[in-house]
Amino acid sequence: MIVADNETAVDLLYYQAVARTVVRVVAEESDEPLSVGVHGDWGAGKSSVLMMVEEALAGSERVLCVRFNGWLFQGFEDAKAVLIETVVDELLRKRPKHRKLADQAEKVLRRVDWMKVARKASAYGISLATGIPHPETIRDLGAAAQAVLARGGEGATAENLGKLVEGSNDFLREVEEDSAPEQMHAFRKEFGELLERADIDRLVVLVDDLDRCLPEIAIETLEAIRLFLFVPRAAFVIAADEGMIEYAVRQHFPDLPVTTGSATYARNYLEKLIQVPFRLPSLGYAETRIYVTLLLVLNDCGEESDEFSEIVGLAREVLRRPWKGLGLERAAIGEALGSVPEAVERALELSGRIAPILADGARGNPRQIKRFINTMMLRLAIAEERGFRDELNISVLAKIMLAEQFAPELYDAMARGSANTGAFEELDALEAAVRQEPAGASETKPADGKSRDAAGEASPPELPNLEWAKQWAAIEPPVAGHDLRPYVFVTRDRRSVFGAVTSLGGLDELVAKLLGSPLQVRQVAAEVARLRTLEAEQVFDALRARVRDAEELAEEPAGARGLAEISRHHPFLRPALLAFLKDLPVSRLGPWVVTGWAGTFAEEDAKAEFDGLLDAWAKQDENRPLKAAATAATKLGKRRGRR
Repeated sequence: MIVADNETAVDLLYYQAVARTVVRVVAEESDEPLSVGVHGDWGAGKSSVLMMVEEALAGSERVLCVRFNGWLFQGFEDAKAVLIETVVDELLRKRPKHRKLADQAEKVLRRVDWMKVARKASAYGISLATGIPHPETIRDLGAAAQAVLARGGEGATAENLGKLVEGSNDFLREVEEDSAPEQMHAFRKEFGELLERADIDRLVVLVDDLDRCLPEIAIETLEAIRLFLFVPRAAFVIAADEGMIEYAVRQHFPDLPVTTGSATYARNYLEKLIQVPFRLPSLGYAETRIYVTLLLVLNDCGEESDEFSEIVGLAREVLRRPWKGLGLERAAIGEALGSVPEAVERALELSGRIAPILADGARGNPRQIKRFINTMMLRLAIAEERGFRDELNISVLAKIMLAEQFAPELYDAMARGSANTGAFEELDALEAAVRQEPAGASETKPADGKSRDAAGEASPPELPNLEWAKQWAAIEPPVAGHDLRPYVFVTRDRRSVFGAVTSLGGLDELVAKLLGSPLQVRQVAAEVARLRTLEAEQVFDALRARVRDAEELAEEPAGARGLAEISRHHPFLRPALLAFLKDLPVSRLGPWVVTGWAGTFAEEDAKAEFDGLLDAWAKQDENRPLKAAATAATKLGKRRGRR
């Protein structure tokens, strides 16, 4: 049902062309050190390209391919040491019978252990200089000393282990004083000799998920490649988002000038580290349509099916020159399979409908497209388990999900407008207008008051994000005539604002007034006081959801005065209001939040708790305007109390 969102060697986007080019570049200059970058946004397919490169090199006896993921070791080990140890251990694993190789590997690994000791020395330099080692230092140096002795094999006794720990300070002072450059040059020489003894033409290290690492880990890994491992016969293929690596450079070197000429220093640094960049392009309309089709066929038929294998082959031919066509052709599929299976027909129909907006909305990102397909399939499965799958049209669901993901304000209006009857008149009018149909052609008439042109055609109603909505409304099938409530229900995980609104019925008008100006709120005080307990709770939930989802809290959001008014008349809601105020993000709050609650929190217990909240706001330092307002309110309250 769900398409796995993992790197894969199943090539749905014809990235084999990129992978084969990387392999060719690596092979052409096998005696020279090389760094290749595979760049693209998160989810663009970088890890899949690395997997294809690894698969292409797997059959070569003269090429050793090692995969390294720095993100997996983040926070546990020194990035340089882990990278070097991974490479050396993989060499030993794949060349287990080479005794000379094993001896040289021991020398390299012993130097790595001393690098770890030196790293700890720098971390605790003050303690070592004064001759009073920190407890952490003793433990770390002892662990490194054990590793060194273990590499040496014989003579690893408790006595000489103690001597080694005792002599660690002297060694570390040597490293600090005069041997850091020598250590680096010696390591490069020993590592080069290691590759010679391995009897290979090329060592290829695939570095993945570097853009997921913290900045210091990302830079440390890149510098380890250039300083320690960049020797003849070594090649590195680095998958990373260029923007994230540039950010890591800026964080690691905060004092760098912003620019130099037409490029940033961060970009220059990256280009020095990576010699040959490959940038994965965003998917266009044709690629998006093919990708959606393949995902849907894969979901229905499975990876091992003849239908999927045939269609992947046809897709690859189209993807060689995507600018020449719009996607997979039914005629070609029918010729290859004898006929077009029902599952493939559904995939072609749906991909043709959603690809235009999905290509733009997902910015051509394969992961975002895959997440859209997975979310849609999951929602259909939930509807089936609940027993209303037959009430959902998959094409209508996909269309509504496009609005949910790429125009949330339109989706919000649709959800609110259809809450009572399942129909949304403004949306019906919009679809009629963009299709240039008379409004009477729709099952639901346009909303009252909408103008028509001389030909009697409906003009677009006032809806949020109208230009996007027009393009969306033109997508088949039309939503008019469908009960939208099951679609809103199955997609409601995006926001909870509709939970209270959809069940309010006749209270909608009161909620609208409580969302208005302070004068409007005061005018409905009597109506608020007459609410029954359940009704008051429903109105409170609706107002709270509106305030919580407000984009801007620097100014008082609509609904805040309404919350104060309804809690003033219904005391059982005051604890919930206090808890809500405590949960508001302090960094975004404006001074408005400290005033206007006097009538609500008049009782001693509630007043004391609100005063405690004011005191907390007055003591925080992340929001200066809020701090000043809360401090003033606290002082004013104390003066009144003294009187």
